[in-house]
Amino acid sequence: MLRSMYSGVSGMRGFQAKLDVIGNNIANVNTVGFKAGRVMFKDILSQSMSGVTAPVAGTSGGVNAKQVGLGVTVASIDTIHTPGSAMTTNVVTDLRIDGDGFFVVSPNGTQQFLTRAGNFTLDSNRQLVNADGMFVMAADDGGPITLDEAVTAFSIGQDGTVMAIDQSGNATATEFKIGVAKVVNPGGLEKVGGNLYRMTPNANPDSALTVGSAADPDTGTGSIISGQLEMSNVDLTNEFTEMIVAQRGFQANSRIITTSDDILQEVVNLKR
Repeated sequence: MLRSMYSGVSGMRGFQAKLDVIGNNIANVNTVGFKAGRVMFKDILSQSMSGVTAPVAGTSGGVNAKQVGLGVTVASIDTIHTPGSAMTTNVVTDLRIDGDGFFVVSPNGTQQFLTRAGNFTLDSNRQLVNADGMFVMAADDGGPITLDEAVTAFSIGQDGTVMAIDQSGNATATEFKIGVAKVVNPGGLEKVGGNLYRMTPNANPDSALTVGSAADPDTGTGSIISGQLEMSNVDLTNEFTEMIVAQRGFQANSRIITTSDDILQEVVNLKR
């Protein structure tokens, strides 16, 4: 069977994966804190038709190897952790990290996930939670953030400190500070859905996770902006351009398969 046919099949599979990633990016263009993905390709091992011949000084020259490539495969599907644009909401519990780091949330106070989506709310127990009811973890102790019943209003400082506001408008720092975790290799995080990431050994050494404050260089740099959300970093112009490239690449590889089929048909028709 012709090698070109299987090369075309591998190309179609690769561009199909690329279209899948592009479709997911476009679908999440308005998802808070979403990070776009991209597909990178690499060639498959080449088949050697003949080996290399070394040159002999004054006698013969060297001859290069003759190799035929066997197609393409997906090298990686990367998550691009560039910051998204800011959307002002003026809601106190809407938070955006202006810099590195991730918010830490937990469904039960022990299991921890990371997120850049800061659309938080207060539940009926005055606990700071995300849209799925997961606790927002505090810095240092890493426990849930629960406001006292005496606190009628509050604000959040750029270092993540929760400030209680009394009836006179005076602000007093509470014991709680929004927790932030820094990741050595954000691309090594595993997406688990719901704008959440799970720690892996390739993100931090030994999957270690330290919850600190945004002002601490060991856990995050920059500041926490209250009243704003980080939007998706998907660039529609780039996505539609890549979609055209993927579509044409898929079409070209399908043409390779049909051309190979025509050649095989000619070989079959040699004996009539």
